[in-house]
Amino acid sequence: MTKMSGWKKPDSMSIVFILLGAIMLLFIFAPPLKTVFSSSPGTLWNTLLEEDVYSSVLLTIFAALTATLIGLFLGVPLAYVLARHQFRGKRFVEAIIDVPIVIPHSAAGVALLFVFGSNFLFGKILNGIGIGFFRSFTGVVIAMMFVSVPFLIDAAKEGFKAVDVRLEKVARTLGASAWKSFFRISLPLAWRSIFSGSVLMWARGLSEFGAIIIIAYSASFLGWSPKVLPVLVANRFDFGLDYAGPVAAIAILISIITFIVLRSIAYRGEKA
Repeated sequence: MTKMSGWKKPDSMSIVFILLGAIMLLFIFAPPLKTVFSSSPGTLWNTLLEEDVYSSVLLTIFAALTATLIGLFLGVPLAYVLARHQFRGKRFVEAIIDVPIVIPHSAAGVALLFVFGSNFLFGKILNGIGIGFFRSFTGVVIAMMFVSVPFLIDAAKEGFKAVDVRLEKVARTLGASAWKSFFRISLPLAWRSIFSGSVLMWARGLSEFGAIIIIAYSASFLGWSPKVLPVLVANRFDFGLDYAGPVAAIAILISIITFIVLRSIAYRGEKA
């Protein structure tokens, strides 16, 4: 019997690495898979129909989307500046952008209160025009945006770096303004990276817990309803794993399905 064409017997190192990688994949995939299948489809559906659950789903999705849109409006220009310009202190600015990733998110919530809390200057100004943050939708959005926007900025920056600057220079020599060059050349060519960063930002905002608890809720998770999904899961866990499980499964399914759909859109754009 002839050996399969192109097949090569893996060496010992490859076998060990494959086994270790399989353990890592099992570690990542097993908990959400077990959570999803711990509840029957009927239980999940009935749970989703509960008023506090579907209200929580809508709040979480809409708040994460709002945070992402604000992040796009403010973060993409910053990413373009970092990709196209060299200036003193640039590395420091890039380090500042990644700060929310490395600090504990409960500490991030406290830090946000020092700026947006009603007892501090910026918070007082915004409260004076009717924008409050504690126990409010705005507070949820701010918390989500703070912890997740680095993913968008970093991805957009790499996308702009990949665009040949000579294309922009040619457009400028042909009479295009800086704005036209950006919207006709740079942005269309970098959109896949920006879209991927937006997906990561949205997904990270969807799962945020620590900062939201501090800035938008009381310590007992009570005091404001509806709650975002991570808070609702923690709240229900006080009554047992069986009570929290279906909500956790719904949160996982929404995150995974939406993430797969959005990443598929980005992938098709790359293939086009």
